[in-house]
Amino acid sequence: MPFVLCTRKSQSARMFTTKNFSPQQLSAFTALILSVPVALGIWVLRMDWLIALVSLGVVFCGSYLLIRFVLESFIYRKIKLIYKFIYQTKATKREETYYKYILPQKGIDEVRADVEQWAEQRSAEIEKLKTNEAYRKEFLQNLAHEFKTPIFAIQGYVDTLLGGAMDNPEVRKRFLENAARNVDRMVNLVSDLDEITRLESGQQPLYKVNFVIQDLIREIYETLSIKTSAKNIRCSIKKGCEYPITVFADKEKIRQVLNNLFENATKYGKEGGTIVTSIYKTDGRHVLIEISDDGIGISEEHLPRIFERFYRTDRGRSRNVGGTGLGLAICKHIIEAHEQTVHVRSKPDVGTTIGFTLDARKD
Repeated sequence: MPFVLCTRKSQSARMFTTKNFSPQQLSAFTALILSVPVALGIWVLRMDWLIALVSLGVVFCGSYLLIRFVLESFIYRKIKLIYKFIYQTKATKREETYYKYILPQKGIDEVRADVEQWAEQRSAEIEKLKTNEAYRKEFLQNLAHEFKTPIFAIQGYVDTLLGGAMDNPEVRKRFLENAARNVDRMVNLVSDLDEITRLESGQQPLYKVNFVIQDLIREIYETLSIKTSAKNIRCSIKKGCEYPITVFADKEKIRQVLNNLFENATKYGKEGGTIVTSIYKTDGRHVLIEISDDGIGISEEHLPRIFERFYRTDRGRSRNVGGTGLGLAICKHIIEAHEQTVHVRSKPDVGTTIGFTLDARKD
């Protein structure tokens, strides 16, 4: 029982604290401390409870107003300094008006919320900058590696030829062909980088038209038939999705997206596998296109980053199958230029599905 009473007392002591008082509460508490002794003293001297009560009210109100005025004037001078420190700029006319007329009407709790919000925003900005800096460093490393590989290969072939291999016609032809392939790789790399830059900056306009998406898919299947036949991969449109659906988009840009996605599905698809395309009308205004394969799949930890430039889930194997490492990044930028979204689902040794949305037919 004594322990319970002691606990209750300690809890009451913790509850009654001026630590979290607002300026109004602190002013009232201080005014009460000043007015009560005055009222008691008058009551003791005059023995008139009415005069004591009036004295209590007058002293309390006068003390409260005076203390609150002084307290808030002091506090808001400090708050203005805090706001100026937060924004770290010379105040404009608009900010001066804010400091002078709007800010003093805010309560301390509102100001605290503003400061906390500012701190959270700055913390998020700092984290974003750190993440972007890490991506920038990784991008530069990958870019240097992507260029370094063909450059060193070309340098090796040229040095060997200049060292005497040029006199051998067979070696000369083979080395020049290999050097030409590496030059083509560099040209493709520069071309893809240039396209991404133009897409990001909005310098590459879109020429949107109405067209049947199934017709475009069949055209690309036909174009890639040699590659898919080499791996005995069967390409098809999902049963029930054959009915013609018209979309409104840049046909050549979407051709590029589908071509990249089908090529990836072919590269990483298994021998004798399948590539299936599904087309659905979603809400009457959009069309969903999904390309599915039953290939090697992608681990879950890689999924959030597969649309980054040069990101490879398996760097050695990815380079062996060719490509610049920019195909999916270009796809993402093209779809986002259409103000649409792209997504991916995948599981190792089961397969991968990449989908995107487009606007439905526009009349």
